[in-house]
Amino acid sequence: MSWSSSGSGPDLTGARARRGANLPRIGDFNQAVVLDALRRARHGLSRADLSEHTGLSAQSITNIVRRLAERGLVTEQAPALPHGRGRPAAPIRLDPAGRFAVGVHVDPTVTSVALVDLTAAVVASRRTVAASATSPERLTTAVADAVAEVTAGVAAERVLGVGVATPGPVDTGAGVVVGAPLLPGWERVELRRLVREATGLPVVMHKDTAAAAVGELWHEPDPADFVFLYLGTGLGAGFVVNGELLPGRTDNAGEIGHLMVSPDGPRCHCGQVGCVGASSMPRTLVGEAVAAGVLEPSAHDAGDVEIDAAFTRLCVAAARNAPAREVLERSAARLARAAVTLCNALDVGAVVVGGPAWSRTEPVFLPILREVVAATTEARRVHEVAVRSSVLGDDAAVVGAACLVLEHSFSPSPATLLIR
Repeated sequence: MSWSSSGSGPDLTGARARRGANLPRIGDFNQAVVLDALRRARHGLSRADLSEHTGLSAQSITNIVRRLAERGLVTEQAPALPHGRGRPAAPIRLDPAGRFAVGVHVDPTVTSVALVDLTAAVVASRRTVAASATSPERLTTAVADAVAEVTAGVAAERVLGVGVATPGPVDTGAGVVVGAPLLPGWERVELRRLVREATGLPVVMHKDTAAAAVGELWHEPDPADFVFLYLGTGLGAGFVVNGELLPGRTDNAGEIGHLMVSPDGPRCHCGQVGCVGASSMPRTLVGEAVAAGVLEPSAHDAGDVEIDAAFTRLCVAAARNAPAREVLERSAARLARAAVTLCNALDVGAVVVGGPAWSRTEPVFLPILREVVAATTEARRVHEVAVRSSVLGDDAAVVGAACLVLEHSFSPSPATLLIR
């Protein structure tokens, strides 16, 4: 099965696949299974371990490991000195430099680009112009320059492609940003095409919240069921169930901003009062801080980048200023109510929080989230629901975007296997 040069998708009949990627796969099903087992094993696996983990015969493992080694995807280390009888097992690991993937995160206040290796570790990163400060065409030119910088010195054939994480809603089949509420003027932007033409690389695109959830799963696969709360210029969620992203019918699951969490909360742009998205937005919290006398009045009437700077000042002030802390505590309590609703709906084992705004709010938000979730989730008498910070922190979306490329390139998931 081949992809058209336009990247419009494969010719599938009666199949629900992750549409819209034009990324090459780097192995057949059995190779993908072995690669997936190796990337989950932090210290490598022996051939016997691989056979046990995958259910493949010893001969199949030998043949697959040989092919993967010839392609520079795995290394087999010399065995340790024997302490007794028999030849010790040689650990097999992914070769980090075997392949690379690029992640791009487009956000109103920051555009980040990162290069990750085959283990999803960040090798290089850059920041460039904010999406709210330029046009889509100029942004993609800046992104292409950043991609060239982070991939300098890497052989072109080792770069699998570019993953783009963008605010939703998106049309992943067409590679289009449909009309992100926090990016005025971005109506039906063909972002995948723009990035592909600017970089010359295959491109896959998804929502920033979904990318963040995939990145978390790649770096911290346990538990296999969690809600990822993404705090940036806005609020969204990614859902992982049984180790797989739950994308929704059109890949737009996770638009949780209009969950009602407070009868006396701030007014949302939808016209309702108490939506969790409005309650969590830096712009809203800066406005509440201005009203409380914590920030100067001019802080609220500014662009997204200036709002982000004012939000940082608010979070710093919360460590020593009671009114500032109260602004964040109210927001945290409302976010916690939304987290409980999602936990009750999906019966997950964890709530993971990350995104560009998270590290600044974590000291206030995390204890409140943990307390409310532990006390009010319906399944608390059956199992614990852990609440923790993302292992990727503020970089969840950009690293997750690169992980989308790895996921499409060698995941054994049936959905991605349709992408050839």
